[in-house]
Amino acid sequence: MKSFITYKVSKEHAGFTLEEYLKQILQYSGRKIQKLTRQKGIFLNGKKVFLQKKIKAEDTLRVLQSEDLSYGVEPEQGHIEILYEDDTMLVLHKPAYQLVHPTGQTTSGTLANYLAYLLKERGTISTVRPVHRLDRETSGCIIFAKDSRSQFILEQQLKAGTLKRTYWALVKGIVNPTAATINAPIGFHATLANRRAINEKGEHAVTHYQTIQTLSSASLLELHLETGRTHQIRIHLAHIGYPIIGDAMYGIRTSWMPRQALHAASITFRQVESNEEITVKAPLPQDFLEAINFCKKENPF
Repeated sequence: MKSFITYKVSKEHAGFTLEEYLKQILQYSGRKIQKLTRQKGIFLNGKKVFLQKKIKAEDTLRVLQSEDLSYGVEPEQGHIEILYEDDTMLVLHKPAYQLVHPTGQTTSGTLANYLAYLLKERGTISTVRPVHRLDRETSGCIIFAKDSRSQFILEQQLKAGTLKRTYWALVKGIVNPTAATINAPIGFHATLANRRAINEKGEHAVTHYQTIQTLSSASLLELHLETGRTHQIRIHLAHIGYPIIGDAMYGIRTSWMPRQALHAASITFRQVESNEEITVKAPLPQDFLEAINFCKKENPF
């Protein structure tokens, strides 16, 4: 049996064409609209209509809800921590050392595998859709969409900057100035394929930071991304001379912090249906807290 989502047109959108409403207000892509048209999946006031028809206040629009046929990954039982959930999305707390989704030779034990198992236990078939990524060693907030439309809307928020990510990082040294913006393009490393580097021919990259706490020979920073390049925070902080503690690739390894001290502390977004602004926070994990306390010693390095 086909499932439809029902929308009621508000006064402020009266006069839009049906296509404009689908694209601009409901955030359906052009490709998705074409597919729905072929499937006879768009009804206005119970009738099939042309996409260029003008809509009126109180019109009822019904749109076919595509059904997922698989999870996209193999369901696997494991612990996940849900920070926020509604009908369109989830925000999970990713632990350090866990991949977001299968990649390369790693096909199990990822957050996506565990989420697929949870959905299966609920009796729901829904493709696992991460909206953004976190490095293996980075902990904290990450968003998964429950359907393709929600994924598209959240990805558009990410591009527009209305989906905001806040990170905390523990770096070596007393950062000066205490707050600034790092604007340095990032591209591929000249010799190492798995690394990125500051490169004049690279992509535009901007990171804002401010010092939260100054320790004996380290600093705890809060960072906001204006762009989202691979390894951006790690590269930018190393570039200005304050590498992330525990970062073997761009910073320094220590015995007391064996992974990069980087945490996705919070994420702010617009709820897909209501457009309400929501902020979700992830508490600092124990190893990060212990690293902060260790840095309060006279000379931790």
